[in-house]
Amino acid sequence: MLKDIVSPYLKANAFSGAILAARNGQILHREAFGKANISHNIPVTPETRFHIASVSKPFTAVAIMQLVERSDISIETPLTDFVPDIVNANQITIGHLLGHQSGLPNINLHPDYDKLSKIGVSLAELIEIFRTYDAEFEPGDRYQYSNTNYNLLAYIIEQVTGMSFGEALRHHIFDPLAMAHTLHDDNPTKIIPDLAEGYSPAGLDGLEKSPYLDWSIKTGNGSLISTVDDLYKFDRALDTDQLISQDTYRLMVENSFGLYRSELEGHQLVGQLA
Repeated sequence: MLKDIVSPYLKANAFSGAILAARNGQILHREAFGKANISHNIPVTPETRFHIASVSKPFTAVAIMQLVERSDISIETPLTDFVPDIVNANQITIGHLLGHQSGLPNINLHPDYDKLSKIGVSLAELIEIFRTYDAEFEPGDRYQYSNTNYNLLAYIIEQVTGMSFGEALRHHIFDPLAMAHTLHDDNPTKIIPDLAEGYSPAGLDGLEKSPYLDWSIKTGNGSLISTVDDLYKFDRALDTDQLISQDTYRLMVENSFGLYRSELEGHQLVGQLA
């Protein structure tokens, strides 16, 4: 059945990747399609690593909620405790950041974003940019997706743990779950085995290499690399108390803290807000 779903996309040269489907803790289907590197004719395998982009956000959210469970912070902790000179910092809470309700503009819309995404930028440098922002609405007034929120959450994780963002996630999430193929991409010179090349559409059915991107600008909101097997481990852990309690997990889903809930044909879906 999965092959039937994927087949039209493969014929249109519109999909290359790995799929894992499971039910009740049992893997039903695990298969890879397409090329990880077209130039060298390297096929995708289930062990291929991919940049997972915004699927990184649930990891950041879980790391924050671990700190909440340890009473290091709360979802009501104001941003001013960490960055006092950002607009509305005394009103923006960690909960507002988690649920995209801070009112802060999206870093992706910054006029210099394309340039910054090619030269690399630290969280401290991003904070300096955020200090120049004006609010787009009052904190908590409404939902507006903004990658800025998750850059700030990564910064908070670093301040509270005393570790870099990547080290904190490795120590508190990746290592406990034996996610040996997952990491934070903060060094463009690092050689990462089994990493897929990125491609973009070219014409109706062609492909071309995606523009260069230094993933450090996406720290916290889109900077992780992983595999289908490691993502499955993370998914299973959320249904247990391995990382956070089930009460905390329900709180995340109900408030769209890095995750969201919807329904399809009577079935509950939990996924990442794109």
